[in-house]
Amino acid sequence: MTEPKALVVDDEPDICELLTMTLGRMNIDATAAPDLTSARALLDERDFDICLTDMRLPDGDGLELVEWIQVHATNLPVAVITAHGNVETAVQALKLGAFDFISKPLDLNHLRNIVENALKVEGKAPDQPSRLLGTSAAMLDLREMIDKVSRSQAPVHISGESGTGKELVARLIHDSGPRADGPFVPVNCGAIPSELMESEFFGHRKGSFTGAVSNKTGLIQSADGGTLFLDEIADLPLSMQVKLLRVIQEKTVRPVGAASEEPANARILSATHKNLSQMVAAGDFREDLFYRINVIELHVPALRDRGDDVIELAKHILGKLDATAKLDGSASSALLGYSFPGNVRELENMLERAVTLCTTGKISESDLHMREASGGINEPPSFTNTDLSNQVEDVQRQAIVDALEKTRYNKTAAAKLLGLSFRQLRYRIKKLGIE
Repeated sequence: MTEPKALVVDDEPDICELLTMTLGRMNIDATAAPDLTSARALLDERDFDICLTDMRLPDGDGLELVEWIQVHATNLPVAVITAHGNVETAVQALKLGAFDFISKPLDLNHLRNIVENALKVEGKAPDQPSRLLGTSAAMLDLREMIDKVSRSQAPVHISGESGTGKELVARLIHDSGPRADGPFVPVNCGAIPSELMESEFFGHRKGSFTGAVSNKTGLIQSADGGTLFLDEIADLPLSMQVKLLRVIQEKTVRPVGAASEEPANARILSATHKNLSQMVAAGDFREDLFYRINVIELHVPALRDRGDDVIELAKHILGKLDATAKLDGSASSALLGYSFPGNVRELENMLERAVTLCTTGKISESDLHMREASGGINEPPSFTNTDLSNQVEDVQRQAIVDALEKTRYNKTAAAKLLGLSFRQLRYRIKKLGIE
């Protein structure tokens, strides 16, 4: 088996020697170039498996080389070496397509992690059928972006309405990238009590506080070598945001009660249905953290913007439910015309209910029980302009009529369907004047 080949671009002989020796111990054949011109010439002459470049070079900077590689050597992972604390440059390099970055003074363990992950990119297996269904233009673009960002180690922020499948997108990025063999750790930031948040994220040492009876590994350390997915990151309190920022920038974590920091080797993906830009403007989300997690943004389209994808999704969901019932023409038309405020999650619930209540082999529009439209947009019914008791009676009346129609006016079956006793149903039919 041939040794992997690395190109090291730096004008400092000491740094070149250190990198070459470190790579050599990893059985990687390293070639050094002192400037941009030499690096480009070497890249034109031969193939490399990874490129490490300093930011400051005699005839330009590392960003120029990153851009050049994206055009002339698109499959080559390139990592940049930045000055300590130069976060803006690192973020810019990642946005231009760099695989990762490392700050001076060089942490050799971190360097080895970067190189190992970069070499895994080249050895990825052929693409498998995507779990992200749909053939609309928006979904084709999304799948293309997932394929691109999965090759990088840059933080990715996934935006989109609730129920669109943001966690599925995060899992696909993880599974398609060099960290696929590592853990995928999803965290709902809004579900952790604020007083426990630091211990949950960073872990703690025995005796560090009342109740800490043993050492605990934090969520960040649990994702070591893999991916940490921060769902609903907008719900993080400001006090926690500044601590997370340090983890992302320094790639270290200090457990509660520990005397020193530990390396943190996890890729950060985040998501929220809220508008982070507006939250930054309102002072509810740190601007510096926003720019660190939002190096690359992926937007998951709402279901109403995906055209015929809704029918493909519906058939897939029915297959998962092992349903024998099929959609008829009225149901398909209704699904195509519905706005789905709850997106894919609402479609799943709608079809599960329809399968449960359908008494024939065909699911019709009436079986879907869609929310009524208001002003051209499907919204929950409003109770602001009429007497509440009348509204409640109307809802009860409609539910009973629907149940009777489904059961062909078999009152015993309708009562069971509604979760009522026969006497309760008979009383409500009489009270509501249902013939």
